[in-house]
Amino acid sequence: MRAENHNSMEIGIYSLADLYPDPLTKKTISAKQRIEEIIKVAKMADEGGLDVFGVGEHHRLDYAVSSPPVILSAISQITKKIKLTSATTVLSTVDPVRLFEDFATLDLISNGRAEIIAGRGAFLDSFPLFGYDVNDYEDLFEEHIELFLKLNTKELLTWNGRYRPSLKDAEISPRPVQQKIPVWLGVSGTAKSAERAGNLGTGLVLAILGGDPSFYKPLVDRYRESASQAGHSLENLKVAVTGHAYISKTNQQAIEEFYPYHSNYWYHINRHRGNPVPLTRADFERASSKETALFVGSSQQIIEKIMRQYELFGHQRFIAQIDIGGMPFKKVAENIERLATEVVPVLRKETKKNSS
Repeated sequence: MRAENHNSMEIGIYSLADLYPDPLTKKTISAKQRIEEIIKVAKMADEGGLDVFGVGEHHRLDYAVSSPPVILSAISQITKKIKLTSATTVLSTVDPVRLFEDFATLDLISNGRAEIIAGRGAFLDSFPLFGYDVNDYEDLFEEHIELFLKLNTKELLTWNGRYRPSLKDAEISPRPVQQKIPVWLGVSGTAKSAERAGNLGTGLVLAILGGDPSFYKPLVDRYRESASQAGHSLENLKVAVTGHAYISKTNQQAIEEFYPYHSNYWYHINRHRGNPVPLTRADFERASSKETALFVGSSQQIIEKIMRQYELFGHQRFIAQIDIGGMPFKKVAENIERLATEVVPVLRKETKKNSS
């Protein structure tokens, strides 16, 4: 039975669609199979009562998804209520007008469920691919987010910038079902990015992949302070936390089962960055302890970790990445089931209690 959300924390999942080999079988599934499984996962999340489903954007052969709105549009036709977001859109290297049109169309066919998490991405492949100069990294992002937010509010727009042709009385269509497409900015750890989100009045998404979660408290404080100084109502601003998650019957079993996939994921990420150092089992166990931000353990430990962060940040949304490092579909499905039936009901009850 679907558990509805009534003014409590939103819980969701997202996929970056990596195509890394399964570390146990050494087999790599095709991009076609990966996309088919992501669509199945989204349907399971919707049927299980989760609130949000996200898909990432990458432009390399070891990832299956380069166009989130296309995948999310397919998902919109087999789901009913779950919100559909990019996770993230690489905003520096996409035309904001085209981006708005794509997500406004998604909003129409999903009956008002489209959202965008905008960021700058973990890789730089999209810059040469689409003809952008990586030296313009910061300026491109600033200009593109400014333009997108204007497109989101105006049907007719005149605009001048540096990196794309000017707009003169341009008709911005189609218009979404929602008054505005919700926009969040993804932040990994810099105060400047948190301050930018606050100044713009967007949502803030914290990517917390490990370590002590209290490190991120100053970023949330800076975000809210900047938003207040810019005249934005704090009631309308939202904070989300994202992170890797794996749930099993016990904490030790979760460590045993997840270590091969988590280690495999980071090996491939770091190999692309020129530092293919494997994650040792001892390091992983330390990273999975109850005081850290890595969401690995029993359902009870996951609940405790999320609630500890809720006390720190007072955030409105948690989104888990649960399909990394070549993990087979069966294990992903088991994670969704535990998240939906054992974790979500408790979090909704506790966060509703705290917000009332």
